[in-house]
Amino acid sequence: MNLWTRPWSPLVSLTGSNGMSAVSLSDLVLRYGGNLPRYTSYPTAASFTDAVGPAQAEQWLRALPADAPVSLYFHVPFCDELCRFCGCNTSVMRHEDGRMAYGDLLREELRRVVALVGPQRSVKHLQFGGGTPSTLPAASLRQVMRSVRQFFRIEPDAELAMELDPRHVPAGYPQLLGDLGFTRISLGVQDLEEKVQEACGRHQSFAQTEACIDAVRAAGVSGVNVDLIYGLPYQTEESVAATARKIASLRSSRLAVFGYAHVPWKQKRQRLIPEDALPPPVERLRQRARIEEVLCAEGYVAIGLDHYALPDDTLVQAAQAGTLRRNFQGYTTDSSTVLLGMGASAISMLPDGYTQNITAVAPYVRALADQDGLPVARGVARTAEDKLRGGLIEELMCTMQVDLQAGPAAGHDFSVEHAALKPFVQDGFVQMEGGCVRVTEAGRPFLRNVAAVFDTHRQILSSAMPGGAPQPRFATAL
Repeated sequence: MNLWTRPWSPLVSLTGSNGMSAVSLSDLVLRYGGNLPRYTSYPTAASFTDAVGPAQAEQWLRALPADAPVSLYFHVPFCDELCRFCGCNTSVMRHEDGRMAYGDLLREELRRVVALVGPQRSVKHLQFGGGTPSTLPAASLRQVMRSVRQFFRIEPDAELAMELDPRHVPAGYPQLLGDLGFTRISLGVQDLEEKVQEACGRHQSFAQTEACIDAVRAAGVSGVNVDLIYGLPYQTEESVAATARKIASLRSSRLAVFGYAHVPWKQKRQRLIPEDALPPPVERLRQRARIEEVLCAEGYVAIGLDHYALPDDTLVQAAQAGTLRRNFQGYTTDSSTVLLGMGASAISMLPDGYTQNITAVAPYVRALADQDGLPVARGVARTAEDKLRGGLIEELMCTMQVDLQAGPAAGHDFSVEHAALKPFVQDGFVQMEGGCVRVTEAGRPFLRNVAAVFDTHRQILSSAMPGGAPQPRFATAL
């Protein structure tokens, strides 16, 4: 039974299988609130430094086994208009020439990467993210995809995905995606309530969303992802449930339901969000639970922390088979251990570490124009301990359980972690038997908290902070 379903009382009592005493949502917020990574990598981006630069990136790329398949990611940091809630690296680029020039730089960076890893590697996953990738002119996207097919071997069953903004889909773009072999689109909805949209600076009707999905499906792009957000200004339990119910009627194959990350110290545009209208943590938990209740009633299956998919979707099949993965794009069926990122701020995942490109567009452009190397700004090397803990964290995030006495973890001393997990057990969020740690359904909203128990980098970062009260590096955990 999912303990996070209705009916709700002002302070909901949860009773776990261990017969614990009643626990209020307010108590849980005090206990498990704070700020945590989303664990799309380990170590997380907060550990990246300029100790890793272009030379280290080139060394790691050259060291890739000749037969290793790769996945590709292209970051397009442009939008037609900016949403106030967005924490992504993006800006408005009005000039078509500038967008075309950026597409040329993506191809140039790709060429430099291929010179290091060798041509004709197998690719089963490719994604364009942003920003809004459809700000790339049609001719530019064709050229980038022509280069991809020239340098790599795209497998017949490969997933080719792109993020779209339903409010700004260029004429003919859905058909272009179909012609180029794209199989999945991902689009943001966030919320359909007019008052919420006004506060967020994003006006998007249900009709626009429906028309976008219909157009890409008609073009042969069958996979559709939709993003929803809770914790936005003026949202309520009932309003998020209404949005979830209406979006579920479109039968997108997957939905991601994120808690709004209010980080105005990192994203100045978020300072325009009316903070006094943001729901408090207890209300956020209720909103999350209400959305999950609606989506599950509509036939969607809950996956990991925040994803939902129809039963016949490959994401559900991967979760059931134990092959679900998690990387910088979130939950995925991608089994490759190598992700090559192109574009400003793009992150690459390599066996020995992570690298991130220069974030701002102008210096990214200069780096490619003025030198022959890669536009890498920072990164982090992964130690053997990082790889062990990263594997455990990913398994927890994907399967909600992990065996600390099996595989690489066998023989490792996890006594500190066992002690740290005891409060989760007492609250009914975790069950432990021998070396097996299993997160219960009631514990799903606290999955990041459980994963953080195994994160030694987070402890190091906290201890290294200077005196005073610095801004947190991560978004709220709940």
